[in-house]
Amino acid sequence: MIYADNAATTMIPDSIVRKMLPYLRDQYGNASSQYSFGMQAKKALEESRKRIADGIGVVPEEITFTSGATEANNWVIRDVVEKFSNSTIHIITSAIEHHSVLSTCKELEKKGVEVTYLPVDCTGKLSVERIASAIKPNTRLVSIIFANNEIGTIQPIAEIGNFLRVKNILFHTDAVQAVGHIPLNLNHLMVDFLTASAHKFNGSKGIGFLYRRKDLNISPMLYGGEQEFGLRAGTENIAGIISAGFALEENLYEMVSTTKRLKSMIALTLEGVRSKIPNVRVNGDLENCLPGILNLGFNGISGESLMHLLDLKGICVSTGSACASGTVHPSHVLMALGQTEQQAKSAIRISYGRFNSEKDVEDIVGAICDIHQKILQYQ
Repeated sequence: MIYADNAATTMIPDSIVRKMLPYLRDQYGNASSQYSFGMQAKKALEESRKRIADGIGVVPEEITFTSGATEANNWVIRDVVEKFSNSTIHIITSAIEHHSVLSTCKELEKKGVEVTYLPVDCTGKLSVERIASAIKPNTRLVSIIFANNEIGTIQPIAEIGNFLRVKNILFHTDAVQAVGHIPLNLNHLMVDFLTASAHKFNGSKGIGFLYRRKDLNISPMLYGGEQEFGLRAGTENIAGIISAGFALEENLYEMVSTTKRLKSMIALTLEGVRSKIPNVRVNGDLENCLPGILNLGFNGISGESLMHLLDLKGICVSTGSACASGTVHPSHVLMALGQTEQQAKSAIRISYGRFNSEKDVEDIVGAICDIHQKILQYQ
């Protein structure tokens, strides 16, 4: 099998599994217990919190562990709305956000919250000027995805953050695809809230984190215990937390070499496909994008059919977000880029990760070109 859907989830390497195993088997103490066996788990938890904080340039007290970014995104947006519940609140977001942001905003609209969904350009880019033009006197929160999960386009987060800090408007970014893949230092980004999921950067599923600027208050997500500074009750997922800390540390250590290799693989993939299919479309921004994501559109061919035919050859790619798989709707991201429904349904996403090779590129390119030719022959 060739796995090229790393934007959906990533493999946990053996080095991280070995770090997790003791906390699944031998050191299984509850981190809230006061005896030494439990305190060992607590110590490991806090060491992992520090690894993550160091990795994104913040202090450990600003990191709260969650079950993942979906939970954290819901938490931030709902809490801001609750804090301003005595007035009509306005939220600004983009048309290409992850569904955990869009669906939360849609639900809040039913309760009287006003939401502006900003359009993006044909590459998926959002300008600060567009945000500025949408601000109203009651705008309390702007939530903009750091890097899009379908096309890889990176937003000007630092520029947006600096602008909103002057306006005293809270700024949240869903950084699921960015953390562990591109350099992040929150001292320079001016974000108030940032969310991430470990399984996107070679940690385990079921664990993520929320960064919250230390001078901002947030209401507890769950009640019933004092875990996570009293903000999220419940016995901590120690093995998952361990995986998150070490996986981020490992990815940061290898980031320069990994980025160089992934960019080369993307270039080789595009060059190879274009040599046989000259009219293939690149969806997104090839310059200002994540190093491992390539979204391609094929005229007159169903992306879903191409995905399944590649699967028969043992190649895993996707037609977009894993959270939207199984739906018959065209990608909301590609539609937001101005594409027709037919164009949006003709796309596949290839997302390489740390453990892909140039041999994978060769096999993927060959399979895509072969399948494309056979489909056209039978049309």
